[in-house]
Amino acid sequence: MAVGISPAGIDEVILGCANQAGEDNRNVARMAILLAGLSESIPGYTVNRLCASGLTAIANAHLQIAGGEAEVVVAGGVESMSRAPWVSARPTKAFSGPTEVADSALGWRFINPRMRKVDEGNATVSLGETAERVAKLDGISRQRSDEFALRSQNLASAALTNGHLEGEVLQMDSQLWKISQDEAPRSDATMEQLSGLASAFRPDGIVTAGSASPLADGAAAVVLASREAVEKYGLKPLAKVVGSASAGVTPSLMGLGPVPATQKLLARVGLTVDQLDVIEINEAFAPQVLACLDRLGIESDRVNRWGGAIALGHPLGASGTRLALTAARQLQEIGGTYALVTMCVGVGQGTSLLLERA
Repeated sequence: MAVGISPAGIDEVILGCANQAGEDNRNVARMAILLAGLSESIPGYTVNRLCASGLTAIANAHLQIAGGEAEVVVAGGVESMSRAPWVSARPTKAFSGPTEVADSALGWRFINPRMRKVDEGNATVSLGETAERVAKLDGISRQRSDEFALRSQNLASAALTNGHLEGEVLQMDSQLWKISQDEAPRSDATMEQLSGLASAFRPDGIVTAGSASPLADGAAAVVLASREAVEKYGLKPLAKVVGSASAGVTPSLMGLGPVPATQKLLARVGLTVDQLDVIEINEAFAPQVLACLDRLGIESDRVNRWGGAIALGHPLGASGTRLALTAARQLQEIGGTYALVTMCVGVGQGTSLLLERA
């Protein structure tokens, strides 16, 4: 979407991408510059903080501008999970046959043997298993998890119908197809359907395909500019970045990452959760989100008012940017002051970003 800045005014492009095993290898940010027909003189780099890659791209852009090293930065994220390749390990012996083959779309592959000893041997459990452990630790029930998943579907469907998401969804055209809306949302979802789904990761577990974010393809980008650049180009910003923070947690409880990251960020800026007008938290898994909200003292009806990743999908590298854009647009719509964006991150991290309405 046009923002009024000449491509010649772009100082840097930063994109988040978690996979980088297929067409997105070799610095997808730099490739995006060239494929978009922008000047070869514009530099770009790719960041990888797994699920929070797109959010970290925004945080890095903010720091670069705040440090006086840039005036205009395009920050975003991209992920094509449907095109993530199958990958094979390099043989360790000459003339040996095929080795282990792994799907690079999600999760661990070719694990460093030493990592298997971290977190009492639990550091490399699947993401779904980490959600089950969080649910058990914090007493999140199957019913509560399913109810939150249904809420996400209902709110996303309503947002799409009411046009709330029109300002952040671009139609994609090619010679073969035209895509004008996301495929993931289920407007006809019911509690009966969700409660009937089998557990996906444990025989006695509570996480199902309905309460987990679906694999998805997606890309998102925003423009960050200094105050001087805003005045120079006559821009009308949605929000300004106040700050960001990341924190580490036990890898096997990675879903709790938003808790310390948010606590660190709010303490740094002198705010409380009660002062937040908009809260966007990535819905990796319903019980993981609920556990974070409980620990932060946030009622679930305050978050993700236009639905979340359980309905819209979670293209890893892009999700953080999508959440930030949604949060900024919600601030404008309701006339709020502060918005929090927060995400859990695989291998035990959390990242949070604070926005203020411009």
